[in-house]
Amino acid sequence: MRLLFFGTPAFAVPTLEALAREHDIALVIAQPDKPAGRGMKMQAPAVALKARELGLPLAQPPKIRNAEFLESIAALHADAGIVVAYGKILPANLLAIPPRGFLNVHASILPKYRGAAPIQRAIEHGETTTGVTIMRVDEELDHGPMLAVETTGIGPDERTPSLAARLSRLGADALARVLATSPAETQQDHAAATYAPKIEKSEGAIQWSESTAAIYNKFRAFDPWPGVSAGELKLIDIAPAPGHGEPGTILSADVDGVIVATGDGALRLITVQRPGKGPVSSKSILTVSGANLSGSLVMPS
Repeated sequence: MRLLFFGTPAFAVPTLEALAREHDIALVIAQPDKPAGRGMKMQAPAVALKARELGLPLAQPPKIRNAEFLESIAALHADAGIVVAYGKILPANLLAIPPRGFLNVHASILPKYRGAAPIQRAIEHGETTTGVTIMRVDEELDHGPMLAVETTGIGPDERTPSLAARLSRLGADALARVLATSPAETQQDHAAATYAPKIEKSEGAIQWSESTAAIYNKFRAFDPWPGVSAGELKLIDIAPAPGHGEPGTILSADVDGVIVATGDGALRLITVQRPGKGPVSSKSILTVSGANLSGSLVMPS
């Protein structure tokens, strides 16, 4: 089958690789290069790098709604389009070009967690099961009929990177089966839809009055970005721990870390980082046992 592929981050790479082995990729479309890292140097997205590695035709248009781009897509005479975390909503006049339409690999069990951050939001909300859905793209957000669903568990300590890697492989395999078998479509239960909005940097700020589960789930969900922090102190590695006390107070400290009270229990701070410094063991920031941690922790110079 002759295909268009729209995708941008590493999550989309396994699907692109699988499609390239079995199908004719007419064009890979990824988001433009963007500045990233401390030096803010221009970096190509993972899909663009993989397309070049595989020798596939690549485009990174800043806009996909203008007539010139749409005409170039129509001239490719692709049978269908595939979308995996491209990062922009595709307009109706683009969706109408391939005769077999567009299919999407979405990282949730639809209709739950429609939107930009389904993996992070599932972890943040304490879900123990998630999955991928292969759906037909229509003009509404993650709204189209479903062709396949694959599920997987979420480990109690699992973070976004490992879950995303597993879901990306599940999605690639599921899409390959859909293209090979053309299963029947099932309409979503739109009344049961929930949404997974984009992660904002400010969401990484935690309050010790929150529950242990809420803080720990944010820590797992927001790894690697934006991470979680208490005041100016970034929490690099933490774990639930026994204990109770006034939220934000140090309950104990030993070689395994500093235990801090939360709204309903405690967390062990294992590795932390203050602004402009590297990660350190939490015990190196301890000044006085019982000190209040509602603001930033004091660390020796």
